[in-house]
Amino acid sequence: MIFLYAFLIGGFICALGQLLIDLTKLTPARILVIYVVVGVILGAIGLYEPLVKFAGAGASVPLSGFGSLMAKGVKDAIAEKGALGIISGALSSAAAGITAAIISGVVVSCIAKPKEKK
Repeated sequence: MIFLYAFLIGGFICALGQLLIDLTKLTPARILVIYVVVGVILGAIGLYEPLVKFAGAGASVPLSGFGSLMAKGVKDAIAEKGALGIISGALSSAAAGITAAIISGVVVSCIAKPKEKK
């Protein structure tokens, strides 16, 4: 059943993003930022964690899950280090995902042949 919930919640998040692209004048970059900020806000007030428990990867993989992870990292770091945790918490909690994205980007850039837009 978890696969169905992951598919439905993840599909809803992606469909919402596609609707924002199709029906508004928002650029994809702005939509991505909105997703991260919404994830941070929902994670900070404790509403995103129940969604992740319910839908698993369907909620944790999209950008809103990244934002929620950053908010959780900041909360944990503030509890541990005080005000310094505001700066260090977000990146330390999401370091594995950021590192994977950077390494993947480097590998693909070494393999792919860039083309000029016409």
